[in-house]
Amino acid sequence: MRIHRHRSRKPRLDIPVYRVNERIKSEEVRLFGADGALVGVVPIEEALALAVAKELDLVEVSPKAVPPVCKILDYGQFKYQKEKEAKKRKAQSAEVELKGIRLSVRIGPGDFDVRVNQALKFLEKGNKVKAELPLRGREKAHREVARKVMVQFLEKIKETYPIRIEQEIKYQSGRLTMILARA
Repeated sequence: MRIHRHRSRKPRLDIPVYRVNERIKSEEVRLFGADGALVGVVPIEEALALAVAKELDLVEVSPKAVPPVCKILDYGQFKYQKEKEAKKRKAQSAEVELKGIRLSVRIGPGDFDVRVNQALKFLEKGNKVKAELPLRGREKAHREVARKVMVQFLEKIKETYPIRIEQEIKYQSGRLTMILARA
């Protein structure tokens, strides 16, 4: 079976849905005028009449309040502003990825330095690093040697960046793992 990677949809922005004009269900609303001044608690029919008179929309901005809060404004412009704010929030929230580095008990000094440099690049970009060291065969009987390699890896990274250890060195099903993040 073929996997279509290009068909995956990007998540839509989380913009709340606002009730507009006749879709507002409550009998009374707390109304703010087009200039932003509080008009007061008025029946829905009167609020709709005021919005129609000003050729604007009545938008329910806070449906959970008692009575619901409505504003008289241009709904198209209001929706555009909310989409713009949502895009800005999404751009500011950086997604932290968990990047994996695989070590070995018999790793050479050159390969070890390469793994350390990779981890430093990942940490520099703000990602977390999961260092894992799988144990095979007789290596499982010598966990202390594997632990020394992990500690050496940790010390080498600590020389460059202050590190926060999110998961201590832990043995699980034949492999040692630890998760590091930049402090």
